[in-house]
Amino acid sequence: MVAGKLVDDKIPWRGNSGLKDGSEAKLDLSMGMYDAGDNIKFGFPMAFTATVLSWAILEYGEHMEHINQREPAENSLAWITDFLLNAHPSQNVLYIQVGDPKEDHKCWEKPEKMTTKRPLKLVNSSKPGSDVAAETAAALASASLVFKKTDSTYSSTLLKHAKQLFTFADKYKGSYTKSHPEVATYYNSTGYGDELLWAASWLYHATGDTTYLRYVTEENADKYAKVDGPTWFSWDNKLAGAQVLLSRLSFFGDKGAKGNSGIDDYKKSADELMCALLPDSPSATASRTKSGLIWITKWDSLQHPVGSAFLAVLYSDYMRASDNEILSCGDDSFEPSDLRKFAQSQ
Repeated sequence: MVAGKLVDDKIPWRGNSGLKDGSEAKLDLSMGMYDAGDNIKFGFPMAFTATVLSWAILEYGEHMEHINQREPAENSLAWITDFLLNAHPSQNVLYIQVGDPKEDHKCWEKPEKMTTKRPLKLVNSSKPGSDVAAETAAALASASLVFKKTDSTYSSTLLKHAKQLFTFADKYKGSYTKSHPEVATYYNSTGYGDELLWAASWLYHATGDTTYLRYVTEENADKYAKVDGPTWFSWDNKLAGAQVLLSRLSFFGDKGAKGNSGIDDYKKSADELMCALLPDSPSATASRTKSGLIWITKWDSLQHPVGSAFLAVLYSDYMRASDNEILSCGDDSFEPSDLRKFAQSQ
C-alpha cells in the first residue's frame, strides 16, 4: 500500500500518511510501500518488489502500454526507488525499516491516523546487511534500465547508488537478521549469497561491465550458486531468479558472456528448474498440492507458485524469441507452450 503524499490518488478512502517518516535521521522516508496488513516499511521485501516489477516492465512494457498500464507501473516503481534512494544517505549506510512491528501490530489503525512511534533501523559497516543491501542494489540497477530512455539523469542516479550498495554489501558481509535479530520474526533472511549473485547479475545487465559477470561466474559461483535441486524464487531466495536472468545471456548470445562456461552452468541450472516445475517431467518436484499448486510453506503460500509462474513465462518467451523450441528433461522434451500451461495452472 502506497505511503507518503499521494499523487493522482484514485482511491477515495486513502490519504496522505507517514509524512514524517525518517525525520529522526533528517531524511525523507515518506514514500515507499507499507507491508501486508500493517503500517511498517520493510526494506528487504520492498526492494525485491521493485526488482521484479522492473523485470516485468523491461520484458513486457510494450504489452503494458497497449492496456495503458506501463505508466502506472513505472510510477509505482519510482515510488519505491525514491524511498530506497533516500534510505541510502551515504555509501555504507542503508535504512532498512520504518516503524516498530511489535507496537504497530498492537494497533489496528489506518496509516492516515497512525499514532505509534516510527523508529528506524539501519545497516552499516559495523552492523552489516549484505542481503538487504544487495537486494536494494538489484532494485536500483534494474530500475535504472527501466528509466534509461525516459529519464537518463534519474537512471544514472539509480545506477550510482546501486554500484555503491553492491560494494558495501560485498565488502561488509553479514545478514541483516544477524545484525538485527528482532526482525527475523517478520522477514528472516536465510543467507546473502543469492542476493549478491542477483545484484551482480543486474549490474552486469545495466552496465555491461564484465567485472560483475566474473563475480557470478568465476569468483563466487562455487560459493553461492551450487545447490542440489530447485530453489524457490521469493523475497528471501533469488537464486532461481539469477539463474533465469543469466540464462538470458546464453539465449541471446551476449558478447560479454561468449565462451563463458559459467553462464552455461547457470543456463543448465535454469533448465533443471523448469524441468522441476513441469508436472509431467521425469524430474518434476513433489512440492505441490494434489491439484498441482506449487506448495512450499503454509505462511504466504502463494508467493512460490506466483514466483515460479513468472519465471516459467519468462523462460518460455526466451525460448521462443531465441528459436530454442525444445527443453530436454531427461528422455522427455517439452516446448515453450508447456511452460506457459504450467504458469497458467498456478
